Amino acid sequence: MRIQDQVKEHFKFKLVHQDANSKARAGEITTPHGVIKTPVFMPVGTHGAIKALQPKELIESNIEIILSNTYHLHLTPGSDLIKKAGGLHKFMAWPRPILTDSGGFQVFSLQKKSIKEEGAEFKDQNNKTVLLSPETSIQIQQNLGSDIMMAFDECIPFPATREYTKNSIDRTHRWLDRCIAAWTNPQQALFGIIQGSTYDDYRKECVAEIVKRDLPGIAIGGVSVGEGPELMEKIVSFTAPFLPVDKPRYVMGVGNPEDLIMIWENGIDMSDCIIPTKFARGGTLFTNRGRIRIRHRNYRRDFYPIDPNCACYCCKNFSRAYMRHLFESNEILGQILATAHNIEFYRSLAERAREAILANRFLEFKAEFFENYKKDDGSKSDNSED
Repeated sequence: MRIQDQVKEHFKFKLVHQDANSKARAGEITTPHGVIKTPVFMPVGTHGAIKALQPKELIESNIEIILSNTYHLHLTPGSDLIKKAGGLHKFMAWPRPILTDSGGFQVFSLQKKSIKEEGAEFKDQNNKTVLLSPETSIQIQQNLGSDIMMAFDECIPFPATREYTKNSIDRTHRWLDRCIAAWTNPQQALFGIIQGSTYDDYRKECVAEIVKRDLPGIAIGGVSVGEGPELMEKIVSFTAPFLPVDKPRYVMGVGNPEDLIMIWENGIDMSDCIIPTKFARGGTLFTNRGRIRIRHRNYRRDFYPIDPNCACYCCKNFSRAYMRHLFESNEILGQILATAHNIEFYRSLAERAREAILANRFLEFKAEFFENYKKDDGSKSDNSED
């Protein structure tokens, strides 16, 4: 029996409802470690931890799935050690689903000469050359024991020529076949990744190649790599209608609230990004009225909560003035509270989107959101987000 058929006993997707007036949809993904209600935003725990938060806080916030990074966990502490510890779930005391990326995004930052048919070469922390291939990527992810593994691909930079793009996607599809051949654990679902840069015909070609391999889920990759929001929307809106209705759809690395609304409207189920946690540590907090840069002097005597409509611990107990004080004093509690707040904002945004979809009012939800939301509060940040 094919591994694609075996995995269906452990991994299932159910389309619960599609909004009557848009392509937005609500679903359920069943994995060995729990059910994920979609649309969902996945917080990123690169090294097996969401920075500044304990796993129990994520559980109390009802976060249903997190993402961890194959490449970084391979470098330290090593996937063999994590396997001996009982897998990543046990190692980090996280009982719910985990998605691991493949290391392909790290390829994105390499020089072209480091990418070859066998795989991609990296320098580790000891300046030793490390080869990451489709086979090693899958082996690492199987050692980690994630519920969802991503196929090893090349994330094409922007801009890219047609010739570069064609050569890259052909190699990515050959790598995908090698990933499938190395995949042996049916309790772990493998998702394929659509590349193709900004070229519609290549995006369509990639969809066809991945669909015929009958994988449990499909991701749109190669967006949010510098192409800007207009081209991102063009890529997603063009590609999504070709994806199978009965499988989860994932757009990788998208995390601005306005971009999430866009991908959800186009029928995407899953996304991830470091934005909510990274911005939080820099003092930028998300609210239903836009971003707050908490270090700004305007908040020195502001005794309102970060977001009066938010039910998180931070907003129930602390003021903007106190949060500003924490950041100005370099108290780590500020980063902890800000991260918890941003995670709750994103979780709530996805939950409200799902409720709107189920009620056939996603477009009204979108209009209400943008009526209030501004990308910036107009203040200058004293702490770089980069």
